[in-house]
Amino acid sequence: MPTLSMFYGIIISMYFDDHNPPHFHAAYQGDEATFDLRGELLEGDMPAKQRKLIGAWAEIHHDELVGNWELASRNESVYKIEPLR
Repeated sequence: MPTLSMFYGIIISMYFDDHNPPHFHAAYQGDEATFDLRGELLEGDMPAKQRKLIGAWAEIHHDELVGNWELASRNESVYKIEPLR
C-alpha cells in the first residue's frame, strides 16, 4: 500500500480497492484505522490524540487527498503529501 505521509509515528497510506467512500488508511503502534478524506474515522481503532492529528492533517490536505484518490482509482501512482510539523 503506497505511503502518502508519515508524522508523529503515524503512517498514512492509500490504494484504490474498488470500493467507496473515498478513504485512506492510518497505522500507529499496532492500531489501524480507515478515515474518509475529511479525516473522519470510518472503521478501526486509533488513540484519540492520533485521531485528532490525522483529522487536522486531512483537513489541511483535503484537496491533495482527493487528487490522490482520483489517481488511485485510475490505477496510477499517488504522490506524497507533506506531514504535520
